[in-house]
Amino acid sequence: MKRTELERRDREVKRSRKKEEVLERKASKETGCMSRTVGECIDQLEELFFHDETKIYNINHSVEILELIEELKETFSQDKLDSIIRKAIKKTGVKEKAEAQKEIENLLS
Repeated sequence: MKRTELERRDREVKRSRKKEEVLERKASKETGCMSRTVGECIDQLEELFFHDETKIYNINHSVEILELIEELKETFSQDKLDSIIRKAIKKTGVKEKAEAQKEIENLLS
């Protein structure tokens, strides 16, 4: 075989390997929690809250909330996690924000 043909085959092999690596990275991003942005996490947590104008009722009783918070705890730093929780509570528009924050902190400890 000529040198040019060998070089061409080598380039094709490198391209296919790189393409496989990129697809693997994309697949791992989609399955992990890192595929969500902070805003999406805030929205998802806020959707799980059962609340009225004054209080969030299901913080201590919802398994989904606990699972999501544990997943976020593994993914984000403590500062980011506190920010996500605070913003999700604020987004609900309840009056007793501090009480809800304390209930979630009790879940984390």
